[in-house]
Amino acid sequence: MTTYEIATIVGSLRTASINGQLARALTKLAPPEFHFTMVSIGDLPLYNQDDDGNQAAPVKRLKQQIQAAQGLLFVTPEYNRAIPGVLKNAIDHASRPYGESAWAGKPAGVLGASVGTIGTAVAQQQLRTILAYLDVPTLGQPEVFVQAKEGLFDADGNIAASSRAFLQGWMDRYVAWVKKQCGG
Repeated sequence: MTTYEIATIVGSLRTASINGQLARALTKLAPPEFHFTMVSIGDLPLYNQDDDGNQAAPVKRLKQQIQAAQGLLFVTPEYNRAIPGVLKNAIDHASRPYGESAWAGKPAGVLGASVGTIGTAVAQQQLRTILAYLDVPTLGQPEVFVQAKEGLFDADGNIAASSRAFLQGWMDRYVAWVKKQCGG
């Protein structure tokens, strides 16, 4: 059986992040041949082009994790109608130096949750624009804009029954997308 390593990038550093919880719960909906690795982005220095020739150890680790993956899963909050700075910083690091992007060609899924009624719709659109420039094919449908409210997760931190079918449908499409992009 072919296995698929998926680098999971959560755009929030907060310990009790809704998006971190969503990422962990969502990965439980995937088939067993899909392995998700949470990629740490909180220890990255601020991107500075002067450092391209001598990237810091956390940057090298990030790039290695992305390069080792067959696919990407982005789970992002929305801050001030945009992706969080920490996520943009990680994207910039792994795309540099110019011509040495770790992102290129990796199929991605994009989703997120917010307490707001439009979920993370604006941040996701911004992220999709960035990923398109970086040659990251992104699953277009279904889009997932989750309003994080009471009952999204059950007592064990899993997706609650009220949202499970919808998010299972998204995961099924994502799995098929990654397999297709990887020639499987």
